Amino acid sequence: MTGTRPILLMTRPRAASEGFVLALQGAREVAFDPVISPLIGVDACGTLPDMPSDGGVIFTSANGVAAYGALGGAVVDTCYVVGAATAAAARQAGFDPLSADGDAAALVQLILRQPPTGPLLHLRGTHARGNIAQTLSDLGTRTQEAVIYDQPLLELTDRARAALNGTAPVVVPLFSPRSAERFAGLHCGTAPLLIVAMSQAILQEVVDLRAIANIVTSQPSGEAMQKAVLQLLASATKLEGWDHAQ
Repeated sequence: MTGTRPILLMTRPRAASEGFVLALQGAREVAFDPVISPLIGVDACGTLPDMPSDGGVIFTSANGVAAYGALGGAVVDTCYVVGAATAAAARQAGFDPLSADGDAAALVQLILRQPPTGPLLHLRGTHARGNIAQTLSDLGTRTQEAVIYDQPLLELTDRARAALNGTAPVVVPLFSPRSAERFAGLHCGTAPLLIVAMSQAILQEVVDLRAIANIVTSQPSGEAMQKAVLQLLASATKLEGWDHAQ
């Protein structure tokens, strides 16, 4: 193999991908070439339901925060979020969020430990795993849901296809089962592939790709993903027979 630096292929929506790349570049631990090719789009849609004066909101992605703002949603006092990235987006939008720093199950437990004074509204996309609204309602916390953004599937960019058919190792972080499934369906390259998955369920979607390295993060968080990606980028620079330059 010949090349200069390993490639980091980001398949998240562009804003999230760019933020992740900037965080890795800021760490200055290993040089890499980023390629951004979102596989799932984000399009605000629908209308927001009326909310009572004491109502609160639940966001399970930064995309939900952005779509809520695009649809004219007002900032409310009570706001629960799933993790750090969503919390950052919510703060930027003017909320004071409580973060579960985990997954949907952790979010439900957070809300049960620190219950709201009024009903909740889960603002989500067309594709979501785990019925948060129904689970909370069954456990005594009145919760509705509203689908406020669509998530259309996208194709790999020409640059991404070229990277996957090149000689430099390609590190691919995967953050959701749906994006992992999409990547597995589109992948047709010969480049050495190294995959970082946020969960075992995500890894199962790409197991047939026979990557030369697979990592499942210790926690479902952006920080854990960054740490694992840096680990694989460092490993990629040491692959036998591949010329690399720092």
